[in-house]
Amino acid sequence: MTRRALGWLLLCVAAAACRHRDAEELETQAAVPVETATPRVGAITAYVHASGVVDAAPGADWTAAAPQPARIAAVRAAPGDLVRKGTALVSFDAPQLRADLATRTGELAQAEARLENARRNHDRLTQLLDKGIASRKELEEAQKERLDAEAAVRGSTQAQAAAADLSGQATAVVPFDGIVAQRWHQPGDQVDAHEHVLRVVDPLRLEITAAVPAAEATRVVRGRKAQVHVSGAPAGTSLEASVVSEPAIVDVATGTVSVRLTLGAKVPLGTPVEVEIVAGERAGVLIVPATAVVREAGQAAVYVVDDSHHAHRQAVTLGLENGQEVEVASGLQAGDSVVVKGVEALPDGALVSAGSGKGE
Repeated sequence: MTRRALGWLLLCVAAAACRHRDAEELETQAAVPVETATPRVGAITAYVHASGVVDAAPGADWTAAAPQPARIAAVRAAPGDLVRKGTALVSFDAPQLRADLATRTGELAQAEARLENARRNHDRLTQLLDKGIASRKELEEAQKERLDAEAAVRGSTQAQAAAADLSGQATAVVPFDGIVAQRWHQPGDQVDAHEHVLRVVDPLRLEITAAVPAAEATRVVRGRKAQVHVSGAPAGTSLEASVVSEPAIVDVATGTVSVRLTLGAKVPLGTPVEVEIVAGERAGVLIVPATAVVREAGQAAVYVVDDSHHAHRQAVTLGLENGQEVEVASGLQAGDSVVVKGVEALPDGALVSAGSGKGE
């Protein structure tokens, strides 16, 4: 055998040995332990999460306030008291209001007396003109006086009605059945105009004012249901609510939009709550646990295990998500075996040792 032939033989033997060693390493490589599950076909509900506070609904919150600077003569209820519609809860001693009403009433009486005289004079001159005794000019002046007197009566009537209304506010009468929520003053206190004295709310007409992230605002629709979780309540308990207002204006300071929801349960005003608003619902769709989804550069994928126990990265299109589960709109079959735990840094095509997950 020549020296060249011997060299080629040794080279071939070495290459064969290398190939055998690589194959042996692949065969003996340890499988990556993962958990797998079969996607389920069912219904999924997505939510918008927001923080909020319990408040009274519009028209269910009333505050007794001083119509003008006055002294509080009486306060007839305390926080927590039940009060009935029509009850006079607060009385103000406001001499200025009484004096103004008396003045306006006197002015109205004078205007009405002037009008009565103007009408009589106009009627008298009309008759005298027919008899040729009075002149046309006298009648025209009488008619102008009557019109001026009528205008004065209208003005005095409006002024007297406004004074009467303001004077009537010296006694604050609750407009609905409710509970006294707050009381700021005692009898004898001197208060300014429009200063609050007592607040009444209707505990049967409550709402939640929730701050929804601006990015989620388009997913909030009037009429959608919501679950309310009260701070401090036992885990797993919730109240039902529904959206009654559409998101309107973004608060640039917080990046949120205010949304109102009705609340049918009795909860103290000011109670902080967490709200889950239904953003979408779908039935008969393919669903996987959220832990199965890998996201990179705006793309989503899952790992599907084949019959030879190798996991292959599969691009998917997602639908609704609720934090626990995700709808897979395309890219996956109902019978596929999907890695639901252990996807972190899992190489594409890796040999896996699969255990069953909860979703199987």
